[in-house]
Amino acid sequence: MNIIHARSLDPSRRDEKIARLLETISESQLRQWVERISIPRHFSAQPESNRAIAKWLTDVFATMDFRVQSQGSFSNLIALPETRLKEVVLVGAHYDSVPTTPGADDNGSAVAAMLSCAAACSLWRPALPVIFVAFNCEEDGLRGSRDFVQSFLSTAPFRVRCAHILEMVGYASSEPGSQRIPPGLPIQLSDKGDFLGLLANASSTEFMNFAMRRAGAYTPDLPVIGLSVQLGLEKFFPVLSRSDHAPFWEKNIPSVMWTDTSEFRNANYHRDTDTPDTLNYSFLRRVTQLLTASVIQLAQSDLA
Repeated sequence: MNIIHARSLDPSRRDEKIARLLETISESQLRQWVERISIPRHFSAQPESNRAIAKWLTDVFATMDFRVQSQGSFSNLIALPETRLKEVVLVGAHYDSVPTTPGADDNGSAVAAMLSCAAACSLWRPALPVIFVAFNCEEDGLRGSRDFVQSFLSTAPFRVRCAHILEMVGYASSEPGSQRIPPGLPIQLSDKGDFLGLLANASSTEFMNFAMRRAGAYTPDLPVIGLSVQLGLEKFFPVLSRSDHAPFWEKNIPSVMWTDTSEFRNANYHRDTDTPDTLNYSFLRRVTQLLTASVIQLAQSDLA
């Protein structure tokens, strides 16, 4: 396993048009979306709320001129541009929560980042080969994303170049002791939870590095730390496969997970205290800006 700091990589060339687009991403809009989704919305425990959030997401994507379809028995939502695609960059985040919890960080922060990225992509170029997937039932054994990968992608008319999966990206703290290392992982990290974490395996490390080089160009004040897992070692560390990137890895589809490290930083994880007022919206905005720059440049260019 290798720890890679964005600051150790040469930054990419800065595109001023993209930089101006990133300024359209606002903390107030991110907060509004987090507040809207932050109700208990478990697939089976709160089915009406779960369906209501799915309807709301469908309506929001539609305002951005995406074609939205519900996929599978778990009601994943797929937002596609109005064009035929052969290869896509995928951005995904689960929209369900555990029973009785509002799930602002888990996973409202990620849904808000995904929506903001989608809005920016639609402004940049409506036919950009990027799709957005809101997974359901992540909190029930990744059932939604497993069904998407196994049932939908196996017959899709396009291939996924890389999937960027967002899993809790809104909590940050600069206090010493605010960050812990998952037990059993042979790595060293800062004890300050002020960084974005990226996770990649052998097939996706190049895409993780691609994103981290954009950090130097577009979000230099956002600390980004990547964990590259080689030689299939992710199979021996279950903590590395707890989110919707795992089904992509199992099918050898490159996938990068974006995270604030969940319970290893955020004490509100899976509790009723996971509320919108606990999030750091400046941090969430910078994460979203980095995501957007990375996705746009990857979608329209070769790796560089």
